[in-house]
Amino acid sequence: MSFGLMSDSNASYLRAARAGNLEKVLDYLKSGVEINICNQNGLNALHLASKEGHVEVVAELVKLEADVDSATKDGFTPLAVALQQGHDQVVSLLLENDTKGKVRLPALHIAARKDDTKAAALLLQNDHNADVESKSGFTPLHIAAHYGNINVATLLLNRGAAVDFMARNDITPLHVASKRGNSNMVKLLLDRGSKIDAKTKDGLTPLHCGARSGHEQVVEILLDRGAPFLSKTKLLLQHDVPVDDVTNDYLTALHVAAHCGHYKVAKLIVDKKANPNAKALNGFTPLHIACKKNRVKVMELLLKHGASIQAVTESGLTPIHVAAFMGHENIVNALTNHGASPNTTNVRGETSLHMAARAGQADVVGYLLKNRANVDTKSKDDQTALHISSRLGKVDIVQQLLQCGASANAATTSGYTPLHLAAREGHQDVAVMLLENGASLSSSTKKGFSPLHVAAKYGKMEVASLLLQKRAAPDAAGKNGYTPLHIAAKKNQMDIGTTLLEYGADTNAVTRQGISPIHLAAQEGSVDLVSLLLTKNANVNMCNKNGYTPLHQAAQQGHTHLINLLLQRGALANELTVNGNTALSIARRLGYISVVDTLRPVTDESLTTMNASEKHKTNVPETMNEFLDMSDDEGT
Repeated sequence: MSFGLMSDSNASYLRAARAGNLEKVLDYLKSGVEINICNQNGLNALHLASKEGHVEVVAELVKLEADVDSATKDGFTPLAVALQQGHDQVVSLLLENDTKGKVRLPALHIAARKDDTKAAALLLQNDHNADVESKSGFTPLHIAAHYGNINVATLLLNRGAAVDFMARNDITPLHVASKRGNSNMVKLLLDRGSKIDAKTKDGLTPLHCGARSGHEQVVEILLDRGAPFLSKTKLLLQHDVPVDDVTNDYLTALHVAAHCGHYKVAKLIVDKKANPNAKALNGFTPLHIACKKNRVKVMELLLKHGASIQAVTESGLTPIHVAAFMGHENIVNALTNHGASPNTTNVRGETSLHMAARAGQADVVGYLLKNRANVDTKSKDDQTALHISSRLGKVDIVQQLLQCGASANAATTSGYTPLHLAAREGHQDVAVMLLENGASLSSSTKKGFSPLHVAAKYGKMEVASLLLQKRAAPDAAGKNGYTPLHIAAKKNQMDIGTTLLEYGADTNAVTRQGISPIHLAAQEGSVDLVSLLLTKNANVNMCNKNGYTPLHQAAQQGHTHLINLLLQRGALANELTVNGNTALSIARRLGYISVVDTLRPVTDESLTTMNASEKHKTNVPETMNEFLDMSDDEGT
């Protein structure tokens, strides 16, 4: 802003503004006069129009983007001038312009934001409350603290502003200044008696705020003034919160600095003899956090100051578990160099190798295997790292583990081998690798199921074909007598059923309850599969132990279209169950009208021997319990 000599047109422009002559003001601007030109005292057109209360001229100048924050030689803004003269309409207009598109703030807040001490002083003359609140409970002092506006903050404090006024969540101006790194403001507030250990509702002190934002100057000031560095946040102390769901709670300033990787801040704090092993609510120490966030310098600093590499979280994780899971090979390396064991287990019995495998961190797996990690350590459910990587289809990790001698036939507590898990998830490439390394095709789960059973159950065609090519037994039976073909029929897996039959699966194999694959296909209403089984010599009138034929099963489920097919292929409508039911009597009892219409012409109705109590029995398929036996999924 220049306060020099002015041309005639400039002087005339300013006179027009002072006189409120809008037409002339606009003419001068059109002729090229600079909108913010000012006289020797620093007053421009907006100052002069504001001083005289010319609302229309002020409005037009603001619209044309005149500088609303320009100050005179004495430091007066247009707002201060209007306030001084008591021109309320001009004041409103200037304030409205300032909050366009934003949340409306009280005038004193705006003055605080702009460090406009003159306007602030005038506003305080009219209304002596220095602690007027915005909608969210912030005072002008909070705003001044945010922007680092020392002048207006000093004025507000001199006029009685509460230095520790608590806004929403109990945030004081000192919290705000610390978070923003405004060190001079922090000094001013502390000099005026601000509480250095004030806590927000979340338990954050000003030191936490400064540490989180990495403002070492602020942290140093606070520590020099005696800030309590072991203060912890207390965010979620309700008893029903699961401990491990609470991750950033009960943290010290050192945890916060470690999380953000602020080395200088962390150093200031540990130099003040802060406890490097302080635990958050979930048991995380600053070292766990530095390892999680890959903060190498902070990690080295913490180790140098006595941080424990054996510290465990609530779930039993040591720092090396965390680093392995996150894939930070450099951190894992540093921790092992400091004596961390790669074979330490968490509460689930898992080592860092399990963790790296679960997260698919191939580089870390490689490093651990070269550095004394036990390749076949079993977790509490007897899973090895090979089980985990086989389930997830991580070929590169599977390969590394097998090369280091991992057992391809290790079994979990449920009897699942890595091949079972690869089959379940359909990872053909992993299955190939496991078979090349001695995985057994005939290994069975606790319920007697082979990898082929599992592939059939989950419809994993490629793996099923691979297993059959490698000579897996197509008729291997589980403890309940189910073969892979039974499972394919139950799950309506047409492709797998076809492939099993090509490899010689027995269409008339029966379970312990006398159920054949065609019983299951009929129950499921699988016309194509029933047709296929019949072309492969399935017995259309096979009875299970309860006397049910495929026709009974189809009638029980209301599959009319299938009943027609079975009758065409020689199904006997007059066959009786052990309880004396024909397919017709079952359909009639269940109300399947179209099935009844189909079966009535071909059934001798005098045969049914169903007694009165039988009529009132709740219909439960006699085979249902056996189906439930199939659900032995590995809980992984």
